[in-house]
Amino acid sequence: MTELASRQPGYLGFESARGADGFGILISYWKDEASIRSWKSVVDHLEAQRRGRQDWYSRYEIRVALVQRAYGFDIENQ
Repeated sequence: MTELASRQPGYLGFESARGADGFGILISYWKDEASIRSWKSVVDHLEAQRRGRQDWYSRYEIRVALVQRAYGFDIENQ
């Protein structure tokens, strides 16, 4: 799905992490809410959501949020 998402207008990127216990987080970044809504209606994405509910997940949460500011530190790039 991330490759398909990357071809959608307004896609900016993603980050993901998974713990040893299987708990995982995937964050996708989009230009605006219209881009998110458009992605939500892509047929292959809808099918993946259906399969996720049917075959893979017993529970999941989706949060839509606005990033006001982002910054960090990387010792390798000083």
